[in-house]
Amino acid sequence: MPALSPGVTTIILLVLSNIFMTFAWYGHLKFKTAPILLVIFVSWGIAFFEYLLQVPANRIGHGTFSAAELKTI
Repeated sequence: MPALSPGVTTIILLVLSNIFMTFAWYGHLKFKTAPILLVIFVSWGIAFFEYLLQVPANRIGHGTFSAAELKTI
């Protein structure tokens, strides 16, 4: 099976990263009665997985895309 190009790999990782970040930022709104500290820690836990995708995506894509293009994706 052929490897994906750096551009495709970057886009896939950044899309997945964005999904995790959306849950980290807005998922807590469904749990308005949860203590704020719990909400903060759960959001940071979700964001951790976002960074596990986002950092490699930016490193892989840096040679293919500019910093502005990576931010836009």
